[in-house]
Amino acid sequence: MSSAKTIAFLAISLAIAVLGCVSQEGDQAKAACIALCRSALSNGQDLSSGPCLSNNITQGYVCDVAHSPRQDVDNLPQNQCPAYGPGKHFVEVDLGCNFIRVG
Repeated sequence: MSSAKTIAFLAISLAIAVLGCVSQEGDQAKAACIALCRSALSNGQDLSSGPCLSNNITQGYVCDVAHSPRQDVDNLPQNQCPAYGPGKHFVEVDLGCNFIRVG
């Protein structure tokens, strides 16, 4: 195999490995966020304002409740996770703890 082909093969392999790790971490964060939301609901917590449930649901992920479709209240800073920013990802669930998206 030529050196250019070897480098291309290694780059593609590394990309696949990295994407697999991000996906696995996202799946873990999704499951943890849904579980936390269900626990909040069962404890009688009012989720109608779309609160942040955790600034660190798993390493690098916050857990946020939002309306689906999104409402203005979801964009208020007090209803968003303050830890979300550069280098952080988010998981959003709706008021019934149904998964919306991960980003």
